[in-house]
Amino acid sequence: MAAHAAASETTHAEAFYFQKQVQTQTPLMIVLEGGDRIEGCIEWYDRYSIKVRSASRILIYKSAIKYIYKIGEQQS
Repeated sequence: MAAHAAASETTHAEAFYFQKQVQTQTPLMIVLEGGDRIEGCIEWYDRYSIKVRSASRILIYKSAIKYIYKIGEQQS
């Protein structure tokens, strides 16, 4: 029953955000948990990972991402 309750509380905000970034090909900075930074555009995503196009194509597990921001936006 707990799994059903959690599923009904899902807002789909993450999927909406990723879909918008894929459609607009927004340049993003992806900061990983270890501190590495990857700059690029999201080509596609699924439940567990995103594929980023930068100098090469990189598959990143979502669990390894600390945060993402649009290039040009100030980070505090």
